Amino acid sequence: MSLKDPNPVQPNAKKRVAIVIANPAISTTTGWPVGFWWSELTHPYHVFTEAGYDVEVFSPNGGKCEADAMSDPNDPSGYSKTDLISQGFIHTPELKALVDHTKKVADIDVARFDAIVVAGGQAPMFTFAQATDLHAKFAEFHAAGKVAAALCHGVAILAYVKNAQGEYLAKGKTVTGFANCEEDFADNAVWSYGLLPRDKHLMPWRIEDRMKQIGANYVQAGLWRGFAVRDGNLITGQQNFSGEETARLVVEALGR
Repeated sequence: MSLKDPNPVQPNAKKRVAIVIANPAISTTTGWPVGFWWSELTHPYHVFTEAGYDVEVFSPNGGKCEADAMSDPNDPSGYSKTDLISQGFIHTPELKALVDHTKKVADIDVARFDAIVVAGGQAPMFTFAQATDLHAKFAEFHAAGKVAAALCHGVAILAYVKNAQGEYLAKGKTVTGFANCEEDFADNAVWSYGLLPRDKHLMPWRIEDRMKQIGANYVQAGLWRGFAVRDGNLITGQQNFSGEETARLVVEALGR
């Protein structure tokens, strides 16, 4: 991302990270198109490349991916207009091409990578139940002692991933992810704009509730605060403002 010398300890053996973004889908609760969230790809990508890491971008099905509209700094809503990192990524052709031509998760060679990072957005809540290759790869990274990370609604992956003993990977571990207070905020926003009736919700289920149900120790830092937590080689980030915090914990775990 820049010419800054990352000063890696072993410049000929760079750390490698596989970032996974969701394929586009249609929300079953709203009927709207949903996808990944730009900052949850671009901010970790920036941190990793500035640390001298090699980064590859994958999706469960491979191919072109689409972002949630409000995560685009050019979206008329203006919600993400201050996200200069995503703006730069989108307008750098060789970086934008990484999203237009993602590799399939099934093709990840775990032996070649030091970490997997699963980004969020709205689509994971509707597509990750069927992403069995992603379930397997995430579990394989963790079992191999490599870093397995997820953030925001990407933490939905932990609702499905189990360990070799058949128990949920997140059971008994401290994790974070999109909080109920943030889901309430998002629901109230669309209700107040008349975009959804008050008996309908944006998400079909909630990260915080599900993590508690499977026996994880769910924690969060409050509404829209950047936050991430590490429990061994499992790292999770709270929401779309937590990409940098999540990535820095990965760098802390892996070193340079």
